[in-house]
Amino acid sequence: MNIVVTIKHIPSIADDLPVKGDNVDFDSVDFVLNEWDEHSIEQAVLIKEAVGGTVTVIGVDLIGELDNALHLALAKGADKVVKITADDPAADSHMQAKWLSEAIKGMGANMVFAGVQASNDLDGQIGPMIAAYLDMPYIGGVSSVEANGDSATVNKEFAGGAGAKYSVSMPFVAGVQSAPKPPRYAPVSKVRQMAQSATVEKVAPSGDASSGLAFKKMAPPVVTGHAEMIEGSSKEVAAKIVELLKSKGLA
Repeated sequence: MNIVVTIKHIPSIADDLPVKGDNVDFDSVDFVLNEWDEHSIEQAVLIKEAVGGTVTVIGVDLIGELDNALHLALAKGADKVVKITADDPAADSHMQAKWLSEAIKGMGANMVFAGVQASNDLDGQIGPMIAAYLDMPYIGGVSSVEANGDSATVNKEFAGGAGAKYSVSMPFVAGVQSAPKPPRYAPVSKVRQMAQSATVEKVAPSGDASSGLAFKKMAPPVVTGHAEMIEGSSKEVAAKIVELLKSKGLA
């Protein structure tokens, strides 16, 4: 069983995104592995443990920060890691999907897993576009996958808590919503070991695609007003609110 998992490294949602010039100052931001991609890796490793096979993790290195995520993937059970050396922070989902699909074409994948979306853009297009470029069926919102010979049993989640079970012929692409088990913990010592000993295969980006959107500039939101905190007793606060409403012509 040959399973390929696509991943994305994203700015930590705990950090502010400082703007420098017309773009984010990426040097001031910590990058982490996308939450849904962690579930994709877990799902792939669970299948490998159940039926055997190889897990290859691949991602687009947009700003030179992907290695940490790849080493984490190896510590979680991946067998091989590949990075597409794009070095282009402005590359949109269409371009990344094209680069990923061109790299995956020669890997002989039985299954391709992609996180159903990424926390930084909630775009959700990478998986379906990879499937289109590879001419494979796609199923999204996946919560579990079990391999059965040349096909797989896939559980899919729907809105409102509903779910459905499908039989999907291989090869196929799945947008993973969650794995049957929480993503396994990788000790820092093991991640460091992988960083020192593992080989990251490098692939040049290949192909061209565009969403038709052009990035122009980025800037912090414009401050248009402020909140005024009114202090005092309840009667004093009520009186001040009435005065404010009258001054605005609202009372």
